Amino acid sequence: MSLIERKAGDRQSVAIETTDATRLAATRKRLSAAQRKWLEQTGFEAAPGTFALLADASGKLQRVLAGVDAADALNAIAHLPKTLPEGSYHLADEGVLADKAQAALGWALGAYEFTRYRKAKRASATLAVPAAELKTLAPLAAATTQVRDLVNTPTEDMGPKQLAEAVNQLGKTYKGKVREWVGDELLKANFPTIHAVGRASHRSPRLIELSWGKSGDPLLTVIGKGVCFDTGGLDLKPADGMRWMKKDMGGAAHAIALARLIMEAKLPVRLQLLIPAVENAVSGNALRPGEVVVTRAGLSVEIDNTDAEGRLVLCDALTYAGEQQPDLIVDFATLTGAARVALGPDLPALFANRDELAEQALAAGQAVHDPLWRLPLWRPYRKMLDSYIADFANSGASRHAGAITAALYLERFVADTTPWLHLDTYAWNDGDRPGRPRGGEAMGVRAMFALLQKRYG
Repeated sequence: MSLIERKAGDRQSVAIETTDATRLAATRKRLSAAQRKWLEQTGFEAAPGTFALLADASGKLQRVLAGVDAADALNAIAHLPKTLPEGSYHLADEGVLADKAQAALGWALGAYEFTRYRKAKRASATLAVPAAELKTLAPLAAATTQVRDLVNTPTEDMGPKQLAEAVNQLGKTYKGKVREWVGDELLKANFPTIHAVGRASHRSPRLIELSWGKSGDPLLTVIGKGVCFDTGGLDLKPADGMRWMKKDMGGAAHAIALARLIMEAKLPVRLQLLIPAVENAVSGNALRPGEVVVTRAGLSVEIDNTDAEGRLVLCDALTYAGEQQPDLIVDFATLTGAARVALGPDLPALFANRDELAEQALAAGQAVHDPLWRLPLWRPYRKMLDSYIADFANSGASRHAGAITAALYLERFVADTTPWLHLDTYAWNDGDRPGRPRGGEAMGVRAMFALLQKRYG
């Protein structure tokens, strides 16, 4: 763990003083002549992302000056765990960062490294924080780590069964009840679209359900798209489109991590976690374009495109969730490339069937530096999913508004009386940045947890 508790009277950890160009002159006045000369010789000007190591008269590391952008506390010192010498550090009181907790969280996110298949390049430096701060930050850091680890793991080691194992481990840790429908059990239990998408794989599709909480508390349902690999099915993806499709279970990873935070915080809710877990593969019994599947809701869907599979596995889960009449449904999905075209890789698209709920979610995201951006459920676009032989299709010929039409498809399976949030998230960093290493990423988990804390806490 890159964050540790700072004990009273701690004299072992090294102070990190955050500064910027406007405060550097005042900072220099408090330094020794030798330290000021060192800064001058090394050209340190407190630019964001830079730092200077300052020694005492005996040559021992005494202080670190870190140049930061004071407006971006979350990422301000995220580069330091991997660049400072190994050891323990703490944030000095004199720093320019007002929100030290966010900076400490950024430190923890920056210390992450995926080590399942190779050793860490080096040990991260640790940051000592007050006990109360550690109690709040450690679960958030652990949830992000879990999302990253799940998404980064290749499909051979992260199929539907392994996702189920992750949920079962949650159940054991927090005393939740876990239930599964596997393979043809899905048909017997009336989850036809989950079965249809996953039937071509040598690994059986499944729906995983975790239940936790007291019967008298409001029911909260969290759903995550668990497509462990997406070839596109018979509408096969090209090589570059298929390369990173191990991450198509990123929605499930987010849902699992959010469930973990909810149970760890003991929010007064009755939690239902649903993970439809499949592999969208190609074989002799693969789902074909032009087929019609009758969903759990009794609505018939024409399969226009087998690569629009995420909405198919989600619609049965949404219908099942609605049968329990939840107080709120939140779903996560790596659903559309159109959301990435519209908003880029960093902003999850948020859809909501309540304006007030959407505003609360956006405000929660801003408050915890986990931003979302709302897109509309523009119902006139439903005609883009018209079918001439079924109630509607899972996709259509138009390339317009792909994220919106996908959300409109899902909305058909949510009752008007049920508040619903849908996050179309990328779950991935294309390149390395401080605090945001290349690979799997949690996007929207902290925002949703903050929203739920305010709603139910």
